[in-house]
Amino acid sequence: MNPDLARLQAYPFERIRTLLQGISPADLPAVSLAMGEPKHPTPAFIHEAIAANLGGLANYPLTKGSAALRDSIAAWLTQRFQLPAGAVDAEQHVIPVNGTREALFAFAQAVVTRTGDAAVVMPNPFYQIYEGAALLAGAEPVFLNCTAANGFIPDFAAVPAAVWQRCQLLYICSPGNPTGAVMPLETLQLVLQLAETYDFIVAADECYSELYADETQPPAGLLQAAAQMGNTAWKRCVVFHSLSKRSNAPGMRSGFVAGDAEILKQFLLYRTYHGCAMPPPFQAASAAAWADETHVQTNRALYREKFTAVMAILAPVMDVSQPAAGFYLWPQTPVDDKIFTRELFARAHVNVVPGSYLSREADGMNPGANRIRLALVAPLDECIEAAQRIRRVVETL
Repeated sequence: MNPDLARLQAYPFERIRTLLQGISPADLPAVSLAMGEPKHPTPAFIHEAIAANLGGLANYPLTKGSAALRDSIAAWLTQRFQLPAGAVDAEQHVIPVNGTREALFAFAQAVVTRTGDAAVVMPNPFYQIYEGAALLAGAEPVFLNCTAANGFIPDFAAVPAAVWQRCQLLYICSPGNPTGAVMPLETLQLVLQLAETYDFIVAADECYSELYADETQPPAGLLQAAAQMGNTAWKRCVVFHSLSKRSNAPGMRSGFVAGDAEILKQFLLYRTYHGCAMPPPFQAASAAAWADETHVQTNRALYREKFTAVMAILAPVMDVSQPAAGFYLWPQTPVDDKIFTRELFARAHVNVVPGSYLSREADGMNPGANRIRLALVAPLDECIEAAQRIRRVVETL
């Protein structure tokens, strides 16, 4: 067996099952704010597009995806991030993928050179796929702490040059999981300047980019930052997007990567051997989804309603702030986050994720300690019920 498999840590939800083992929950209906799985209805037109294209099941799909899907993605990127017309070439700069999780992992396997001292740099807390991808690519994960003191955005300027010299790949996540923090254009441009200076690739996980609080201020993206710097060849830039959160279609496993043509050419070669092409009916439905914004605006309005209701309940008793984007809350806990998670389950039958399970010890601290992640994905009434139960537990501790 690959010895690097032994370096992987258990996934957070496996650790939660162990944490809660033997606890009898309160005699209340279970409410889960743990898994970030969208629960809003998948738009009807996506169902219809899949049904109308079931004949595609008779054909092997192209790893590169259909021209119609790549064109739809290129048009969406150009419009959404105000990119120069024609700068995103659907033939060279776009590859459809089976959701961002698969692609974020596979990307490191394709681009990291096993030099013995290779580093993959990532935020902390983080999406655990980044760490696993680094380890199985033979690299060392390097964690950049995200705390309230730095606005939950890594302090890239404070990273020692020695780290950047070993860095082959930098994962960034904006809006962040679990914090919801959004990197401003200036920070994205600093990242690109560092990538140019030290010759590493930036992989921007932007799968929460379409869930934002203010309709007038959509989060900036890495390609947008690059374009404003004159880098319309997208050198060292690769972005990852998904329909899971944007269109409430997690089961469709549809996303894309876009950016540097030379990097994507090699990534496509890897994926051709990997055997992971998206089924044709899903490609057709995805093309339709990227071309429609009305359902996304409706989706954002539903999350705003939930944030407003839950914040009104929790803010008086917990240190919690509404994020700029995403669908998570990241409150501090009155006791150790693992103890608090157990207490919520035992006293209120509410499931959450301990923040320390989403982070690693780095520079003498675990930045997720004494926090929990609340995913506001359940229906509004369930989110309100969960928040009221959480408040009652907090008030008794």
